[in-house]
Amino acid sequence: MGSPPTIVLVMGFVLASASFILLKDSVEGQPQLADTHIAFASTRDGNMEIYVMDADGSNPIRLTRGLASDISPTWSPDGRKIAFMSDRDGNLEIYVMNADGSNVVRLTNALGIDVNPSWSPAGKKIAFESERDGNFEIYVMNEEGKKPINLTQHPSVDGSPSWSPDGKKIAFTSSRDGNYDIYVMNADGTNPVNLTDHPAADMSPSWLPDEKKIAFVSDRDRNLEIYVMNVDGTNPIRLTNNVRSDGYPSWSPDGKKIAFEANWQIHVMDADGSNPVQLTNPPEDGTTPSWSPVNPSVVSPGEKLPVTWGEIRREGKSSGQEAE
Repeated sequence: MGSPPTIVLVMGFVLASASFILLKDSVEGQPQLADTHIAFASTRDGNMEIYVMDADGSNPIRLTRGLASDISPTWSPDGRKIAFMSDRDGNLEIYVMNADGSNVVRLTNALGIDVNPSWSPAGKKIAFESERDGNFEIYVMNEEGKKPINLTQHPSVDGSPSWSPDGKKIAFTSSRDGNYDIYVMNADGTNPVNLTDHPAADMSPSWLPDEKKIAFVSDRDRNLEIYVMNVDGTNPIRLTNNVRSDGYPSWSPDGKKIAFEANWQIHVMDADGSNPVQLTNPPEDGTTPSWSPVNPSVVSPGEKLPVTWGEIRREGKSSGQEAE
C-alpha cells in the first residue's frame, strides 16, 4: 500500500504520531515484559486511529473510532489511561481515555495546536507542546487539563517533552541555538542545558527508566536514526543503521528494549540496538509506539477487568482513583 498520509509537520519532522489489557502470571512473582503492551497509531482501518497490542506484536486491538485522526498515544504511569492527540474537534488537541478506549475527555482547548503529551512519573501532570502563544513552547498542566503553565518562554521552537523518571527534569527538543538539539531543564522550566550541541538535527528524546540514558533521533549520519547518550549528553551511540528513517523511540519498562518506528512499521530492538524485530507488517502500518508500564490496570466504567490470556476475571468495583 502507499505511505500513510502526513498529519502535521512540527519542528521540522512528521508527527503522525485496549479493549482489554492482557496480564500474564509473573515468573517467581517478578513482572515480565510479557505483562506489557505497546500502544501505537495506524491507518489500517482507513484513517489514523490508536491501537494496542501485546509486546510481541500479537492481538492488536483498536481503541479509537471515528473520522478524525487520533495519534501519538502515551500511557499514564499506572497504565489506567492513555493520553493522545486528535483533530476530532477541528484542531489538534490533547485528549485522554481509559486504557480500554472508553471515556474520552478533551484536556486542551486552545487556538493553536497542542501535541506530544508526556505524563509525569507521578501521573499528576502532563507536559505537552503548544503554539497557543504564537510559537511552539513546552507547557505543563494537571491531569485534568487545568492550570497550563508555559515552561520554556523562548522565541525558538521547543517541543517533544520527556520527563525524567524521578520527575525532577524534562528533556526536550529546541532550536534556540540555531538547529534542533536535545536540552534538559528542571521540571519548573529553569536551567535549560543543551545536551547534544551538534550541527545536525537531534530530537525526540526518551528517558531510560533507570535515569542513566536518553534515547533520541538524529540525522547526524545523513539519515534519521536512533541514538542513545548519557543524561549529561556524553557518549552518544548510534543504535540503528537503516536505509529508511527510524524514529519515535520508546523504552520498555525494564529498560532492556526499545520500541521504534521504521518505514511506517513498529519494531523492537534490544537496548544496545541488536536483535531488531518487526512487530507490524504491511499492509497494516504502525507509528508512534508507546510501551506500557508492567501490569497496567484497566479501568472500565464501574469495574476493573484484568485478563489473563483470554480469561476475563471480574474483580468488583474500582473508583479509578490514582494513588498520590
